[in-house]
Amino acid sequence: MELPKELYAVLRDVVAVLSQGMAISIAPHNTMLTTQEAADLLCISRPTLVRLLGDGEIPFSMRGRHRRVLLRDILDYQERTRQEREQVLDQMSAEAEDMGLYETTATPENTR
Repeated sequence: MELPKELYAVLRDVVAVLSQGMAISIAPHNTMLTTQEAADLLCISRPTLVRLLGDGEIPFSMRGRHRRVLLRDILDYQERTRQEREQVLDQMSAEAEDMGLYETTATPENTR
C-alpha cells in the first residue's frame, strides 16, 4: 500500500513519540469533551476552564446540567493563546533591545 507523504510524516512522528514512551491520542475534532477532559488537555484546573467558558473564551454546549466542549474549540483556544504569548514575548524582546538591555551587563559582586 502506498501512503501519501503527509500521512507518512504523521505516522513517522507517531512512531517517534511512542518510542520515547509517550502516549498518542487520535480523535476527530468534533469530539465532545467533559470539562475535566478539556481542562486536562489544557493543563489547567477545571474551575479555571469553567471560568473561561463563562467568560466566553471557549464555546460550549449544555447536555442536561453538564457542559460539553468540542475538541476543535479547545485546540483553537490553545493555538490562540500560544500565538498571543509569542506576540507578547516578541514585543518584550523588542522593547528590551530598544532600551539596550541586551548590551547591559552587571558586574557580579564578590560575596566572599
